[in-house]
Amino acid sequence: MTSLEPELTTAVRRQVVDVHGVPASALVAEVPRPQAVIVALHGGATTSAYFDHPGHPRLSLLRTAAAAGFTVVALDRPGYGSSAGHEDRMRTAEQRTDFAHEAVDALLKELERGLGVFLWAHSAGSELTLRMASGPRVEDLLGVELAGMGRVHHPRAVRAMEEWRRDPTRARPSLRHALWHPPQAYAPDVHGGQRIGSPSPAYEGHRDGWQEDLARLSARIAVPVHITLAEHEQVWVNGPEGLCDLASMFTGSPRVVLHEQAGAGHNTSVGRTALAYHLRVLAFVEECALGVQALPTERGRHDG
Repeated sequence: MTSLEPELTTAVRRQVVDVHGVPASALVAEVPRPQAVIVALHGGATTSAYFDHPGHPRLSLLRTAAAAGFTVVALDRPGYGSSAGHEDRMRTAEQRTDFAHEAVDALLKELERGLGVFLWAHSAGSELTLRMASGPRVEDLLGVELAGMGRVHHPRAVRAMEEWRRDPTRARPSLRHALWHPPQAYAPDVHGGQRIGSPSPAYEGHRDGWQEDLARLSARIAVPVHITLAEHEQVWVNGPEGLCDLASMFTGSPRVVLHEQAGAGHNTSVGRTALAYHLRVLAFVEECALGVQALPTERGRHDG
């Protein structure tokens, strides 16, 4: 047992707040006098449990970050968790962004923020994160982590994504293969989304104009950005090509750090290498909180 493992028993509580009559839920791991607060936004077909997988505390972002001195709020995105069934109030991206802002403000109302707030997103959660980070409403925004996102789909996922858009309420076997490849990257009781799966709200399958929004929003991000793609990613084009393509979009960021997570599949926060991934990004969060300046190799990536 490593010295870190006992600290991974940090209490995680579920909290629900009211956002203009709609309940918003989250998992919260609070520490006294935090260095900063991490707001984590999960991807599609899951919930905030993605960041605290039942029975696997070693994989938990909430518990690992708390052990390192960060408070974490993992929000159930609009249409997930307690807000499922209220999609009529969240038809537009603007409505969903406003809902998330209001929910985060309510959840953080009684919490110490430390040196600021860091937004950490996975997959489909990256859209909401970019919309939140590109505006002025996140107080003391320190930086952003974007994992499992891209601009060009992996060829093996294109057909599966087209099927999913026609029916986003259930993950098709072909899409599931791309999302959970390779099986050996996950524990047997984690592979396939066991215990953390959730129906997706209908809006997840309709992202007309997203490519244009992605370019526009990325250019507005004025804080450091960390981008992670898995070694075995099959939803997006990965490797140096995929990472550099994404980096080129963040023309307003003072620092862009790229990382390919060895041994991981698309779902980096629940794979066998989740702890390694979380520790790497937590180091970046710490640097953002301390105001560490970009290395020469981390400047001008958008010129590539």
